[in-house]
Amino acid sequence: MHTLNDDEVRAWGGYLRTHARIVRELDEELRAAHGMPLGTFDVLINLALAPEEMLRMRDLADAIVLSRSGLTRLVDRLVREGLVERRRCGEDARGAWAVLTPAGKRALAEAAPTHFDGVRRRFLSALDGADQARLGDLWDKLKAEDLTATH
Repeated sequence: MHTLNDDEVRAWGGYLRTHARIVRELDEELRAAHGMPLGTFDVLINLALAPEEMLRMRDLADAIVLSRSGLTRLVDRLVREGLVERRRCGEDARGAWAVLTPAGKRALAEAAPTHFDGVRRRFLSALDGADQARLGDLWDKLKAEDLTATH
């Protein structure tokens, strides 16, 4: 049986525990302050940052951490709440756009300070500028590597 060495366990386990804790706490904070789950915030912020505040559903699914079916259910709920609307893709009859509505922009604007403050308190404040730059470089390295190849 292959195992991880102590440094590998610390690196991987630390990432998993820290990620789970921070995501849980950010979700709880957004729900308490704004009645908004973190998944909703994730969809709204990705739409707000997209050109013309809209993304194809498949691109939105790639941008957030949800399954395609989970995203469909979430977007359906956000459409019912008036925060997002769906538009048909003219060039692809099967495709659809998710579009941020004015109500979605307002909800995001209200929740964003709470979320970004939480990110700073729970994560970024533990790192100085050099740490943040190095961590950003490491994420870029992990994103750029073909992680399916054996090293």
